[in-house]
Amino acid sequence: MFLLTALKISYILDPNLPKIPTPAPEDSDQLKTGCKKQDGDELLCRGHIFNKISDYLYSLFTSKRFSKEIWKSLEYKYNTEKEDEDTYLIMKYFEFSMIDNSSITDQVHELQVLISKLKKWKFLKHYN
Repeated sequence: MFLLTALKISYILDPNLPKIPTPAPEDSDQLKTGCKKQDGDELLCRGHIFNKISDYLYSLFTSKRFSKEIWKSLEYKYNTEKEDEDTYLIMKYFEFSMIDNSSITDQVHELQVLISKLKKWKFLKHYN
């Protein structure tokens, strides 16, 4: 998103942006120029998104014509993965228990890492 914003093409991902109309011959030159710019920005935005994803995802999303569709699908995919990670982290914390046949230092370290991740998660949830 940072790159797309820096390139001033992130507006293409706005869900309220209407689809690019096909200009009619009787339309003004300003409207035709605006449509041409938006069409070019759409292509550029789509290209930058494809440039940053894996080959597998590229193959999966090449059938989608608009950047908004690709972006929405990617957000859904990664938000779902993040929620699954968060659930796993909380479950792992509640199930944590000390065992006799392992070093106390290692177990305490494992618990500290888990708590650190939970604090980070809580912080991020608070600000998102």
